[in-house]
Formats: sequence, C-alpha cells, structure tokens
Amino acid sequence: MEKKVLVVYFSATGTTRHAAEQLAKAAKADLCEIVPEQPYTSDDLNWHNPQSRSSVEMNDPESRPAIKAVAVDVKAYDVVFLGYPIWWDLAPRAVNTFIESTDLSGKTVIPFATSGGSSITGSVSALKRTYPALTWQQGRLLNHADEKSIRALVNELP
Repeated sequence: MEKKVLVVYFSATGTTRHAAEQLAKAAKADLCEIVPEQPYTSDDLNWHNPQSRSSVEMNDPESRPAIKAVAVDVKAYDVVFLGYPIWWDLAPRAVNTFIESTDLSGKTVIPFATSGGSSITGSVSALKRTYPALTWQQGRLLNHADEKSIRALVNELP
C-alpha cells in the first residue's frame, strides 16, 4: 500500500512556501498552508526589535498565535512533512498552534525548515521534547532547495 503524504507548512515571507511546493511535487503529496489569523507584516518580523510581534511570541513558550482552520483532513494521511522557517532556533509558535489543534497521532512527522543561518537541529529537538508522543523523523534544512536535496528528503519516506 502506498503511503498518503501531506506537506504542511508555515511561511511568513514565501521562502518556506517555495520549498514546500517543491517538496510536494517531488513526493506527489498534497499541500496545505498554516495560515495565521493575523498575517505577519515586515514590522512583525523584525527580530532586531524586542517588541516586534515575532520577538514577543518567540520569547513566550506558551504563545500560540491563532491560525485559520487547515483546508484538509489530516487524518487521511500517513506521513506529514511539516515545514517552517527557523525563528530563534525554533519553529514559529504558529507551528505549535497547528500541532496542538491537529491530531497527528499515528502519523510519521518529518520536519523541514528554511533559515538564514541556523541549522534545523535545535528546532527539531524542541519539537520532539514538546511533543514526545508523535512519531518524528530527523528532517532537514531546505535552504535554496534544489532537486537533489528535495529528492534526498523524499527518499527518507518510511
């Protein structure tokens, strides 16, 4: 039986969206975006400003920004690729909102991320620590995702 694959992603600037679209195409997967109720502006994303929305959210481990309901029935999938940009060496809090509002039990969850300078290691460790009941795979960083790196991740499908 062939596994049913979903690529779910959060992208504030479009970089992660691009990687997610390439991954979905390579994996012959469906694509679903995590959309915040309130879109992020460039001021919200100014990590140099400790009062910016992203800074305030990331400095509060309990922050769970509201997201719109996802457009697919996640229960129908076996494997979920979960994509996000790295913020403060972590997944953005909107990703936590998604995980906590979606039943991912019994799914293989494979994280992927984009980043201007961080590795994916810290964010994956934090997700595994926060959600230990989920079945995580290592995942990888897909900066400037080319066909070779995308194919390598798809080849890791269980």
